[in-house]
Amino acid sequence: MQPAGLHVLDEIGAGDRIRALGAVIERLFGRVTPSQSVVLDVRYDAFGRDAPTGVAVHRGALFQVLYDAAREAGAEIVAGREIVGASDGRFAFATGEQSPRFDLLIDALGVRSPLSEAPKANLPYGALWASLDWQAGFDPHALEQRYEAARKMAGVLPIGTLPGKQNQQAAFFWSLRGKDEAAWRAASIDAWKSQVLALWPETHGFLDQIERHDDLVFARYAHRTCASPLSQHVVHAGDSWHCTSPQLGQGANMALLDALALATALGSQSNLDAALGEYERMRLWHIRLYQTASFLFTPAYQSESTLIAGLRDWLMSPLSRVPPAPQILAGLVAGAWGSPLNALASVKRR
Repeated sequence: MQPAGLHVLDEIGAGDRIRALGAVIERLFGRVTPSQSVVLDVRYDAFGRDAPTGVAVHRGALFQVLYDAAREAGAEIVAGREIVGASDGRFAFATGEQSPRFDLLIDALGVRSPLSEAPKANLPYGALWASLDWQAGFDPHALEQRYEAARKMAGVLPIGTLPGKQNQQAAFFWSLRGKDEAAWRAASIDAWKSQVLALWPETHGFLDQIERHDDLVFARYAHRTCASPLSQHVVHAGDSWHCTSPQLGQGANMALLDALALATALGSQSNLDAALGEYERMRLWHIRLYQTASFLFTPAYQSESTLIAGLRDWLMSPLSRVPPAPQILAGLVAGAWGSPLNALASVKRR
């Protein structure tokens, strides 16, 4: 969770719950092998003394906190239904049934939503993910990564605890081309572990917790922004409107900003069409900025291009230390580019 997303959680009274479960992140740090040169070094304190920080959380913890907040706000949760379509203010379910009619349907079903425009293709690279017990020797307040050019990438991110649990966890991930998933599953898990250890020997404590391929989840990514957040009598939010690679760590934050913008627009306009137009205007500039930035940054960390990786290695280390680059990079990671909170505040003041 970046500062922008944490602001949204604070607005609904859930910020302190997330902070209690998560791990405070102060730095994003990465080295390239075999030189061990630093090619990623983003520090939140570049903002100054009162700099915000990120909070890394388990996806299950974020879900539970949002679920609890929705129930406390009076939401009625109906589970066990697969949505396959929408028309005339009603959701259509896989059983052939329909929901009651609503004035507004909100699609937050993600990048593969059946209610939204499907991405034309997945990005070439995805990632293997696992939530594992935390290991000593890693920075408990940093996202750490190791790279071999842009073809290989491993990462360790502290993510705190799940509700009701005590053990601290980490998200471990490994970059993998989508077309190589079948070959990875066909090979032995020990062969893959050897690749990881060759890149980052210190990860052995995490790898010891992985016994089979199914202990990891392969995530595929896509890059797409629908021309409008409105379709099929539905308003889209989050990845069902705009999706991209996770390189900038903005997915959940962008979705939360969408939710707050939609709530703000609905509260400021008596006409539904006018409110939905306000929602789009509040979010579009920020979304375009981050979609562009993600599109440009992704090949530097996930691609087959030796040239792009070489330019990254040559530029990023010195650039990240020369003002105003540290402030610019910190603002990018914090979700502050485009001042999304100012856009929301301006509508509330009307």
